[in-house]
Amino acid sequence: MTLTLPAVAKLNLFLHITGRRPDGYHNLQTLFQMLDTGDVLHFTPNESGEINLSCDLTELAGQDNLIYRAAMLLKPLASANAGCQIRLEKHLPMGGGLGGGSSDAATTLHALNLLWQLQLTSAELAALGLKLGADVPVFVHGQTAFAEGVGEHLQPVSLPEKTYLVVTPACHISTAAIFQHPDLKRDTPKISLTELLSSPWQNDCQPLVERLYPIVAITLQWLLEYAPCRMTGTGASVFAEFPDAASAQHALANLPANCRGFIARGVNTSPLLAALTDTVYSNSSRHSV
Repeated sequence: MTLTLPAVAKLNLFLHITGRRPDGYHNLQTLFQMLDTGDVLHFTPNESGEINLSCDLTELAGQDNLIYRAAMLLKPLASANAGCQIRLEKHLPMGGGLGGGSSDAATTLHALNLLWQLQLTSAELAALGLKLGADVPVFVHGQTAFAEGVGEHLQPVSLPEKTYLVVTPACHISTAAIFQHPDLKRDTPKISLTELLSSPWQNDCQPLVERLYPIVAITLQWLLEYAPCRMTGTGASVFAEFPDAASAQHALANLPANCRGFIARGVNTSPLLAALTDTVYSNSSRHSV
């Protein structure tokens, strides 16, 4: 049996940096918007006791991949012979600020928890995921959410499900390098979610990234011809909201040559959760026959 699950992208509809912590991490306020589009992972459990990861992009198939690392977090909790062949279909750009690696890890945690019958709760999976990265818990919980702290304190938010055009210019941006840069704005006042939802939205990383990576600034200028736009995460991806798919498609048809893009729908609940529910229901129905 092979279990196929999505690993969806996210957007940071806003990203405010409210301070730097003694441990070097930053306190944030951000709004994670789940999208209906992302990578796809295929899990084939076996009794080899080993984790094998494959991908058309061979550089992503190593043991430093978050998928492999997520699997190894669960391995000590499983039987000694529990193994899995994992195949990654990589659709999201790497280093784009869309959370692809974190989402892949979250999907892996859910998949192996199910396949290896570990019976961990989402809260327990999220706590494990936090060891891999601050964005992993939001994908584990699978809800559009307001986040604080380093991104681990989550409050689900229900938003209008809108159409977005996401555009990624041809550059890779290191999240660590941006957060360590001395010129990064780190003093945005912390305010309540109610105030944030009624205020203009911004990304505190965007001015620095535009200065260090002019191609991001140029891409934002192009996208602004069609709709108001912002950067997600630390880039390089940028996005704009459109009233419908047709108007987003019009902009996508004129995409600059040095960019890639896709149209996605914002969703309040990740398709991953529905896929997991369907799998559990299918398995229980089969066993009851």
